[in-house]
Amino acid sequence: MATVTIDIDLPPDVTLTAYHRHGDGHGFEVSWPLPGRCRCDRCGREEDSRVEYRDHAQVVRDLDLWGQPSFFVYQPAFHRCPWCNHRQFFLPPFKRKDTSYTFRFEQHVLRALIGSNEEEVARRLAISAETVGLIVNNQLADSQAKQVDPARVITDVGIDELSLKKRHKLYVTILTDLTNPDRPEVLAVAKGKDEAAGRQCLEKLSPKQREAVRTYRADMGAPLNAACRGLLKNARPVIDRFHVAKKFNEAIDAQRKKNHEEVQGEADEGAAEGVPVVDVGVPPPPGGPVGAGGGEIRGLVCEVAPAADAVRVPGAVPGDL
Repeated sequence: MATVTIDIDLPPDVTLTAYHRHGDGHGFEVSWPLPGRCRCDRCGREEDSRVEYRDHAQVVRDLDLWGQPSFFVYQPAFHRCPWCNHRQFFLPPFKRKDTSYTFRFEQHVLRALIGSNEEEVARRLAISAETVGLIVNNQLADSQAKQVDPARVITDVGIDELSLKKRHKLYVTILTDLTNPDRPEVLAVAKGKDEAAGRQCLEKLSPKQREAVRTYRADMGAPLNAACRGLLKNARPVIDRFHVAKKFNEAIDAQRKKNHEEVQGEADEGAAEGVPVVDVGVPPPPGGPVGAGGGEIRGLVCEVAPAADAVRVPGAVPGDL
């Protein structure tokens, strides 16, 4: 039997204890140190932790592995207060209360929303659109409450607008740390897609951090670029390939529609006798008026290339061309 070794990036203080394969998913049993003392949420008294465990496991969605979902699995532990008998569960360091996904899965959902919407992201990740909306709301609340670590070194950022629903004006702006492009991390989220939303995100960085930023990636819209020019004095703009390709496709599509409208008109009905087959767009029969290898259309010589010489684009699939 073949053996595969993989490196798992675990949150701080979290230990991997076992691995289980279940269908098309991956389950990682994890544990973390429990606190020695606990304050009861009900009566407010602090005591040494009296740890008990539930008799069933808790499953939490984490990042995908090899294009398949992975999960953290653990035995929920709780403190039972000796005064009021209240059960108080210990919250894992990798998730928030009353959710079934990790913090980094939340950030993955936010990044997936760039250039998409919550319905498409929900379908792609096999979660509900309501879950996507809840994740965005939680991230908005977190962004309001916390600041970026001022000691963090940030040299490259990305700032994008997210459209949460199709044909609805529900937008948020997201600021991402791209200093390590292999591990982008969400820094701030703000409601709206105007310059004020962009400035609100950028102001989460300290003045020193903003001065250290060398590049920012944004779309071609004026509001977010204006926010970056105003607050990132030493940074130069970089347009993502995604946005360039989007504008290119929009221009080509507009030209196609324009040409399509111009060629539409009333057709002149009549016999096609005497009209060369190639002029009416009908493929010539074998040995017909246009032989294999070429033909003449309005004075232009049209060479027919063998199938083996067809133009191919690296990485393209049938239908791309």
